[in-house]
Amino acid sequence: MKRFTELIQQLETSNKTNDKIAALVSYFSMADEKDKPYVIAMFTGKRPRRPVTTALIKEWAIELSGIPAWLFAESYHSVGDLSETIALVLPPAKQTRDRKLHEWITDLALLNGQEDAVKKEFILHAWDSLDTQERFIFNKLISGNFRIGVSNKMLVNAIAKQSDTDSNKIMHSIMGKWAPGEITYKELVEGVHVNTDNSWPYPFCLAHALDTEPEMLGETTAWQAEWKWDGIRGQVVKRNGELFIWSRGEELVTDQFPELHFLKDELPDGTVLDGEILSVKDGNVQSFSILQQRLNRKVIHKSQLKDAPVGFFCYDILEFQGEDIRTEPLSQRREILVNMLSALITRNIVILSPVVSFDTWAELAEIRKGSRENNSEGLMLKKRDSLYHSGRKRGDWWKWKINPYTVDTVMIYAQKGSGRRANHFTDYTFAVRDGEQLITIAKAYSGLTDKEIKEVDTFVKKNAIEKFGPVRTVKPELVFEIAFEGIAESKRHKAGLALRFPRIARWRKDKIAAEINTLDDLRQLLASTL
Repeated sequence: MKRFTELIQQLETSNKTNDKIAALVSYFSMADEKDKPYVIAMFTGKRPRRPVTTALIKEWAIELSGIPAWLFAESYHSVGDLSETIALVLPPAKQTRDRKLHEWITDLALLNGQEDAVKKEFILHAWDSLDTQERFIFNKLISGNFRIGVSNKMLVNAIAKQSDTDSNKIMHSIMGKWAPGEITYKELVEGVHVNTDNSWPYPFCLAHALDTEPEMLGETTAWQAEWKWDGIRGQVVKRNGELFIWSRGEELVTDQFPELHFLKDELPDGTVLDGEILSVKDGNVQSFSILQQRLNRKVIHKSQLKDAPVGFFCYDILEFQGEDIRTEPLSQRREILVNMLSALITRNIVILSPVVSFDTWAELAEIRKGSRENNSEGLMLKKRDSLYHSGRKRGDWWKWKINPYTVDTVMIYAQKGSGRRANHFTDYTFAVRDGEQLITIAKAYSGLTDKEIKEVDTFVKKNAIEKFGPVRTVKPELVFEIAFEGIAESKRHKAGLALRFPRIARWRKDKIAAEINTLDDLRQLLASTL
């Protein structure tokens, strides 16, 4: 536990990739062998079921610390993180001991289903045997909420460096289904379990955002252009008579999309397809807001199948006749894909994602302007000779998105952030005008520089009108341009609308609150996208 605590501290005190990789390499070189798979599981989002509710651990912390609830609330609002707040307010431990990380995780799992009194006794005893930093980590183990700035690629590169193993092999190994208590670190790194599961997906190949003029990419003949679809990235896996559908988030979503189940009979064994799950009607892509009606549903009703039918726009093939063909060039993979899909009875459900024909970059730029007409986000540019890499490899695949929608809003609420932002108001709520009223339309916390954050923080502290727990109502004076990818009707929001991926585009110091957009402006935008 002490070694893992030290690792977290090292990762949080540096923004440099090389420093983080060095810390991870050091950890995996010295840590307990049984701890290592659990760390990989945590860093890749494989969170165990939460054994104790947030409300209970907060209640027990208040009771043990002997401070009033209002003071705990104030402390929480100042610190910005519940796990850290609890670690700070608890009295010093009477005795500390260094248990293994996997032992703590195993014991926490055993609390599931136990009476609250049993859980309380265990948690209080644990707090009394850990120092402040270890308590913080222990509390995070309970919640499963580790946000430490370690990407899958960074983790894989560190493990590859420590174990002298190919990073692509490791990325493939850590994806999918495996239990940290049932596999050793050595077995995980070597991927001994990879071929035992028919459902095993491949790591997704990802693109960088194009940050230069496309002419800088060279001859157009070296590139393949496709539409960048706005859906759920997925892999369709058919092996040994079984069909599996994986999302990019490593979730098995087969049951959510029964329209694709016919592929179990039509796809040859040993096939893995890469593509986009979209709402598709009569062969045409519908908006993401329609697709949202189908996401995360345990039961799919007939009305949903009718109103939001799905399809699979396929743009790559990763496995053919049981062989991994990711090292073949894109042009060859595309030829195999075209031949395979031409033999399917696709029923306008599995569709070959079209290649966009163009001769010059200027011509392609004009084509890109019409992306929203087919509900796409722009274009993908892929080198014809590119391999299917694990993760992102700069230079081979680019996403050339169209400019986002924007709306001018005024900030009306602010809340302190978490982690390194816990001392500043960095989470904001924005509104547009509806007659004489201000109607909230979006929340955002990214897009400002550190200098601007400090300026806004000073404004909030000087101009707070009301206080609701951690939230401050502020004078509606600061105008911000909010960028977003889409707009949809929503019964969950007072405005009746929801913005997709809202973020701060810029602080409009040149505008006053009377000049912001109206709710009618957004409704007109919605009407134009339907």
